[in-house]
Amino acid sequence: MRIAQISPLYESVPPKLYGGTERVVHFLTEALVDLGHDVTLFASGDSRTSAQLVAPVPQALRLIRCVDPIAPHYAMMEEVNTRADEFDVLHFHTDYLGYSLARRQVVPYVTTMHGRLDSPELEPIFRTFPEAPLVSISDAQRQPHPRANWQGTVYHGLPLDLYRSFPTGGGYLAFVGRISPEKRVDRAVEIARRLGMPLKIAAKIDGKDRDYYENDIKPLFAHPLIEFVGEIGEREKNEFLGNAAALLFPIDWPEPFGLVMIEAMACGTPVVAFRCGSVPEVMREGVSGFVVDSIDAAVEAAARAIELPRAGVRAYFEERFSAPRMAQDYVAIYEAMIEGARLRRGRGRTAFGLAAAIDADSDPDGAHAVEGLGGEAGVGME
Repeated sequence: MRIAQISPLYESVPPKLYGGTERVVHFLTEALVDLGHDVTLFASGDSRTSAQLVAPVPQALRLIRCVDPIAPHYAMMEEVNTRADEFDVLHFHTDYLGYSLARRQVVPYVTTMHGRLDSPELEPIFRTFPEAPLVSISDAQRQPHPRANWQGTVYHGLPLDLYRSFPTGGGYLAFVGRISPEKRVDRAVEIARRLGMPLKIAAKIDGKDRDYYENDIKPLFAHPLIEFVGEIGEREKNEFLGNAAALLFPIDWPEPFGLVMIEAMACGTPVVAFRCGSVPEVMREGVSGFVVDSIDAAVEAAARAIELPRAGVRAYFEERFSAPRMAQDYVAIYEAMIEGARLRRGRGRTAFGLAAAIDADSDPDGAHAVEGLGGEAGVGME
């Protein structure tokens, strides 16, 4: 199968540091190549891939001064559209940016929605493009738009050899993510302080969250139990998560998936997560960790999670969240979409041929005109 993977350009594929979407695109692309598919990746030029790379920009936009990041994405969409007939299916990871161009060509396409969908600004998009084929990364993600054209839910997956499992954890709790109000690192600090356990925080600070960090969070890091590590990459993450007694995931927003939860599970590290968004779907209570609704429950759960068998945490990860499983799930969606497009083209030709035959019987002089139009229309339908 000839597959185009279209990635955002903000980060490289895989990202150097933080970047969940680009990390998933990388894992999926490599797994599809391993399955024997002919994959072309549209991504920044500093990306690393076994697929054929098409680079609309030389570097990830995050690393260069880019005043208008939409402009290079728009140019990339036009290139994808121009080259669409080189592929059997187009797979977009760029939210709604591909909808308008994709609906104007005939190659089957699908868009994985990687972010939250409860923003009121998205309402006109879903009304304008009700036919856009979408994949959710959790069932919970669909809730704001349950009647959208969902083709399926595909949970994220990681390569089985990406992280090694640690048979025992260390004496600290871990937090990985962004310093932002919805990620609630303040909750993680309170849980650690009440347990009397060290907390190591590996987190990115976006410019828009700088004031929040300086005013609300930085003072909390003065406590002797709290260590702010900063942003870490793939190489450091295995040791950081694997040596933790548990991962705290104290979010306060409709999390679409939560990649760090399965990263911790891959290391054998149990997770204590607040019941928001995808969390109940991703977690298995008492196996991968615990789902909680309050700080009190989180403190109790963290103490219990430390005692969970780490081999069982890893086994649960392997069962549900591997990259090969993710790729196979997407291939099933691609195949269904390609077959659906083939059937629609067949129905279009059949219906038009029947109309032409009826017109020819009733008006022989006009039959050639209808057949001529049929040839033009047939091309358009495909």
